[in-house]
Amino acid sequence: MGGRLRGPIAAISPFTLAHSLTLALAALSVFTPNPRQVELAIALSFAYVGVENLFVTDAARRWRVFPFGLIHGFGFVGALREIGLTRAQVPAALVGFNAGVEVGQLAALALPVVLAARRAPWFARRGVPLLSIAIAAAGLGLFIERVVKR
Repeated sequence: MGGRLRGPIAAISPFTLAHSLTLALAALSVFTPNPRQVELAIALSFAYVGVENLFVTDAARRWRVFPFGLIHGFGFVGALREIGLTRAQVPAALVGFNAGVEVGQLAALALPVVLAARRAPWFARRGVPLLSIAIAAAGLGLFIERVVKR
């Protein structure tokens, strides 16, 4: 999370675009992959991003998380299905849901804290690696939990 705010936005926006695409495909029943495989892939994507963050220091290159957005979009469809929308209500729900996710990602409590913390020299040396390892461990733990659960 070094550099300008443009870097995180450059990563968040393609991710949102990707999950919007697959969320729409699944919500409209065009393509719906196996939910178990989606859950496992989502868990591994968290682990990957945690490990990648140990080696990639330029957030502007994070647009490459686009494929993970595709996977996460399939995971979000469960929330929309629980609401019980009619097919006619799906387009408006998708627009509202995606707008909310984008605003939530940009305005999340963690982003302002990280943006402030990154100005401190200790954060880059100790904070980023520690948080990255924690994210990777959480993703790996979630993956293992999902494998054992079934």
